[in-house]
Amino acid sequence: MAEITINGNLRTEFGKGASRRDRRAGLVPAVIYGHGETPTHVSLPARELIAALKQSNVLLDVVVGGKTELTLPKSITKNPLTSQLEHIDLVLVRRGERVTVEVPVHTTGEHDRDGILEHVNNVITVEAEATSIPSFLTLDLTGMKAGLSLYAADVPLPAGTTLVSDPHMPVVHLSERATPSEDTAVAATPAETPAAEAPKA
Repeated sequence: MAEITINGNLRTEFGKGASRRDRRAGLVPAVIYGHGETPTHVSLPARELIAALKQSNVLLDVVVGGKTELTLPKSITKNPLTSQLEHIDLVLVRRGERVTVEVPVHTTGEHDRDGILEHVNNVITVEAEATSIPSFLTLDLTGMKAGLSLYAADVPLPAGTTLVSDPHMPVVHLSERATPSEDTAVAATPAETPAAEAPKA
């Protein structure tokens, strides 16, 4: 997994007005908490933070006031209209500490092309050392037949990583394609023409 150093500033002003000023200055308000420590309010450079967050479960070494805190992104708030990063919560972690995180599952391999692949769950929850969290996990679909599913228990995990999700939670399902039913031709029965009346004598 990636570990990135990012320099921040302590926040001394709070509230919506102060947060808006931070964002206009290209900064993102953040809070660092955990391990019984008093939460630390900081602002982080938006451009560097956005680039770092492109990597799943990235560790951030946040440098503030000459002190470096090892953190893991916990909760990210974005503007629903602009998708602008508005706030981030960072949880303190320690090297060697085990943490519970969600990890994306990627698929590889050729499955039965007669089936339609459905990604039921794109992530699974695992426990791993904070500095050894996998960026993603890979599930091999080679030879998978239509009508079958693969589950969380089928996802290979690296050494030191344990599954937290329900082992029976489906990850992918290969649906069988519907076979078009043959239309049954129904012969139209011509309408009977009434018999002509015999002429009267």
